[in-house]
Amino acid sequence: MDLSGRVALVTGGASGIGAAAVDRLMAAGAQVVVVDLDGDGATAVAARSGGHAVQADMTDPAAMPAAIAAAEERFGRLDVVLLNAGITGSQSGFENLDLPAYRRIVGVNLDHVVFGLSAAVPALRRAGGGNVVATASLAGLVPLPGDALYAATKHAVVGYVRSAAGPLAADGIRVNAVCPGFADTPLIADVREQFGDFPMLTADDVAAAVEQILDRGEPGECWFVQPGRDPAPYGFRGVPSPRGAGRPPEVGLHGG
Repeated sequence: MDLSGRVALVTGGASGIGAAAVDRLMAAGAQVVVVDLDGDGATAVAARSGGHAVQADMTDPAAMPAAIAAAEERFGRLDVVLLNAGITGSQSGFENLDLPAYRRIVGVNLDHVVFGLSAAVPALRRAGGGNVVATASLAGLVPLPGDALYAATKHAVVGYVRSAAGPLAADGIRVNAVCPGFADTPLIADVREQFGDFPMLTADDVAAAVEQILDRGEPGECWFVQPGRDPAPYGFRGVPSPRGAGRPPEVGLHGG
C-alpha cells in the first residue's frame, strides 16, 4: 500500500489497534494525525515518524472538527480517516443503569463516529475523495450478552456505515467498518485473565485488516476479523447490500 503524499487521521491512536494502524499508515508513506484522550500517548506514537498529535475527548462535538482542521492546517489535506476510539460498557445487568457511564459509551463509540464522519466529509471532498473506516466489532454483527450496551453502540456503527456508504460513494468517499472479535488490547486489560487460553487477535491483526479494507474494500462493507481466518466482508444474508450504489472509480487510495 503506497500512501506517499497522503494524509491520515486516526482516533484512539495512542495504543492498541489505533497505534498499530498508525504504524502501518506511516510505513506506507502517509503523514498521520494521532488523536487520543491520552495526549502524551498520542505524542509518543506520532513522534515515531514525524506525525502530529492532538489531545481530544471524543465525546465533545467540537473535537473532531478541530482535529480535522489541525490535519489540514498541518499537512494541507486529508485522505484517510480511521474512527477507532472506543470503550467498553462494563454493565452486564439491566437494572440500576449507570447513566453517566451509558452516556459516555454512546459518546465515545457512536457519537464520535457520527461527529467524525460529518467533520471529515468536507475535507475529503476538498482532497478529491478518500476513505473512512470505523472500528465497530464482531459485537456489531452478533449478540454480546455480557455487554449489551457495547453491542448496541457497535450495531449502531455498522448500521450508520452501511447507510452512509451509498450517498457518499457518489462523492468519491468510501466508507467501511472493521469488525474484530476479541483483541488483546488495553480495552480489555481489566478482564484479560478471564479469557484464559481463548484465541485472541493482536492489535496488528486488526490493523492489517484495515489495510486490506483501504486497499480493496467496497463501499459499505463491514469486514469481520477472527483468529485463524482471513478478514472478509460480512455477508448480511437476505439483507439488501449498500453495494448497489457501486464503487466510485479510482477514488481515495487509488488515485482520486
